[in-house]
This record gives sequence, C-alpha cells and structure tokens, in this order.
Amino acid sequence: MRRSIPKPIRNKLDLTDRAQTRLVRKRLSLSDAELAAIVGRIGNSIAAISKEVAKQRANALPKPADVPPAAVIASVTATEQATVTEAPATAPTS
Repeated sequence: MRRSIPKPIRNKLDLTDRAQTRLVRKRLSLSDAELAAIVGRIGNSIAAISKEVAKQRANALPKPADVPPAAVIASVTATEQATVTEAPATAPTS
C-alpha cells in the first residue's frame, strides 16, 4: 500500500527543515538566532516574518543627526542668493 508523503504548507516555515530555513535566512539576510527569535515572537508564517523583518529594518534607519537647523539653512540660502544677484552680468567677448 502506497502512502503519500505529506506536502509542506507553502506559506509556513518549518524550522526543522534545514533547506527551507536556510533559504528564508538567505532571502531575508538573517542569522539563525534572529530567525528563531522572530519565529518565537511572531509565528511561523513566512509573510509575517518578512513583514516583521521589513519593520525592524525601517525602524533601524539612522537618524540624520548632521543636518543643520532650518535657520542655518535659510541664512546660507539667503547669502547665496545675494551673492548671485550682486555678481555683474558680463557679455561674452567672442
């Protein structure tokens, strides 16, 4: 009597399947520990794991600390515009 091999559920991650785990880790650029932590917290749905990784990466974006205040930008822009309007317009000599 032939028994069919149970097919894996396509949208669920099986942490015991090494090939599937390696593929998901590679696609999402995660380590074993990071993937296990996300699966423990969120669940084994591949869509939920991808969504959580994208959310974590969006939250980890660096804050632009080197941007000067708006007043400094406005004063520099005003001085640049003043120097451009003060420069004499010379006609080409050719």
